[in-house]
Amino acid sequence: MFSPGEFVQRQQLVQIVDAALADSVRRSGAHLVCKPGCSQCCIGVFPIAHEDAARLREGLETLTQADPERAARVRARVANSLTRLDPWFPGDVHSGILNEDYEAAILFEEFANDEPCPVLDLEHGTCDLYGHRPILCRTFGPPMRTAEDNLATCELCFITASTEEIAACELDPTLPAQEEASNEAFNAAHGLHGQTLIAYALRSRD
Repeated sequence: MFSPGEFVQRQQLVQIVDAALADSVRRSGAHLVCKPGCSQCCIGVFPIAHEDAARLREGLETLTQADPERAARVRARVANSLTRLDPWFPGDVHSGILNEDYEAAILFEEFANDEPCPVLDLEHGTCDLYGHRPILCRTFGPPMRTAEDNLATCELCFITASTEEIAACELDPTLPAQEEASNEAFNAAHGLHGQTLIAYALRSRD
């Protein structure tokens, strides 16, 4: 269970990120082609924080109450995904936590690049837990500064944009630091470490 104060803190991060995204989307205009039905960024696994994992589980519980059949389809996709991922998972399959050493990082580069996100409705190309999606999902698309100080965008967006136009649409560069601080506080409060994957965050715990 999470305290009311912690829930508010996590919601504040989401609100900050969503506000920054809305501002970047406004500045991006036609250069940003993300829309329902485009699932380019939903194929291939990627690490998520435990704070993201908690948000996804809350979303699935909410969906279970609102639309049990849809939630059941998500759980079925999670189970099928785990069947494919478990034999090659570069981490502890019991905890779902990825290894943090260099060798594991190398293995992850080639791990499950064609695996669809279990939250993705493949028929419609939409996210079944959209309102509870991870921070990375919320920020993917607009120009965002990488650790190497480059501006990265979705490969489908900003195709005809100049370097100056891309820079003018940059997502708030303070977001990664804010997210990291929030994740660290969450991990410290719950004795957690490392990262996991969406399928492991949502697997059945019965």
